[in-house]
Amino acid sequence: MVQLRVCRTLLASAAVACALALAGCDTDSVSLPAKAVRPLSPDMYAEMQQKNMPTDSPILVRIFKEESELEIWKQDSSGKFAHLKTYPICRWSGELGPKVKQGDRQAPEGFYTITPAQMNPNSNYYLSFNLGFPNAYDRANNRDGAFLMVHGDCSSAGCYAMTDEQIGEIFALGRDSFFGGQKAFQVQAYPFRMTPLNMARHRNNPAMPFWRMIKQGYDIFEVTHEEPKVDVCDRHYVFNAVSPSGAPLTLNPHGACPAYRLPEEIASAVKAKETEDERKIAEYTQRGTGTVPVHMGTDGGMHTVFLARLKQKASWESYSRPAKVIGAQPGDMGNNVNPPHVPGSTELAAAPALPADAESTESPWQKLTASVSNAFGSRPAQAAPAPQPQLAAAPAPKRVAHNSSSTKVAQKPAGKSDGHAQQVAEGPSGQPADATPAAASGGFDNRWSAGADQNAH
Repeated sequence: MVQLRVCRTLLASAAVACALALAGCDTDSVSLPAKAVRPLSPDMYAEMQQKNMPTDSPILVRIFKEESELEIWKQDSSGKFAHLKTYPICRWSGELGPKVKQGDRQAPEGFYTITPAQMNPNSNYYLSFNLGFPNAYDRANNRDGAFLMVHGDCSSAGCYAMTDEQIGEIFALGRDSFFGGQKAFQVQAYPFRMTPLNMARHRNNPAMPFWRMIKQGYDIFEVTHEEPKVDVCDRHYVFNAVSPSGAPLTLNPHGACPAYRLPEEIASAVKAKETEDERKIAEYTQRGTGTVPVHMGTDGGMHTVFLARLKQKASWESYSRPAKVIGAQPGDMGNNVNPPHVPGSTELAAAPALPADAESTESPWQKLTASVSNAFGSRPAQAAPAPQPQLAAAPAPKRVAHNSSSTKVAQKPAGKSDGHAQQVAEGPSGQPADATPAAASGGFDNRWSAGADQNAH
């Protein structure tokens, strides 16, 4: 059964090359490298089978900055999305909060649509996909920047950077969903898991109005396990909007929002969650739950599993639950990693402790700053962070070998600086006026990007 799936993947990949040829493209320059067509592992196929997930069913991605985690959700046989795997993020840059302008080093937050044209098999950072920033909401709010990616190479200046092994598996999951008929997959990028406790911790952040707005989409997905329909009107995100009269609804990103409501079948459940969350947020606030500093001074984050690797004082296995490993390991960080900065003592002191009966006694930001300081010797050594049971894969101590002539065709150029976003992630905006990013001119039915990512990743 697994062999059959592998053969189907290879045949589908060959079909991509044929589509390029039929479209009149120069297949010598856009031929897909082996890294882009590599099948998923037998363990991953077995995991999907166990969870009743067709191998080519649609996927959905959720990103959480503060926790430095990327989740893959996949439709199961019921048609609902179920959690497949959580990946520790190797590096992201900036502070919590949305990207506003070119050069601010911020990784985007919000809702983004990934089409085959945004998948880059010839990335200079192993493999990548473009988030499509700025989207309709970003453009309506005059936000600029471009070439913001999820990519490999564990080096970020405005992007979400994974290891090569991780992005290889994530890329394959997206590729297979396109082969199964998914037109585009959704990426939901959040500052943190939008629990009542986290909302209370960050209540003083100027980005809170934006976070409350995107929490509406977060809540809909949490309640329904279905992809929320995302629109923009009056420069605000709106989710699953329908007309009260049932007539077609026209939403203009720059115009006033018409009357709309949530569909009746989900409205009561979503409202109940929102009401309960608000009650808990108020309770945490009244109890004096400590707030997290607006500016942490670390220039982003890195999952503790990678910080431990930098410190070389803990094994990969000490950060994973005792369970069968599925799919790719976190892998090697490579030679271009740019670790978070060590924050000053005044910044560390700005985050008071939480009440003893709170959901957690230490925020991920406090764990990050302590881990960074420990890893680079700026404060006395402390105990290693507690195991993180939500990770689906136990990290591997060794990098998976790749054939340099086939699996890493587009190597990172020699001498390229780690701050590549100034040239790459922060390039001029080339997005169209509508909400869906423009497709590349060549490729998989004019949808699959086979060229380099604008000298970017």
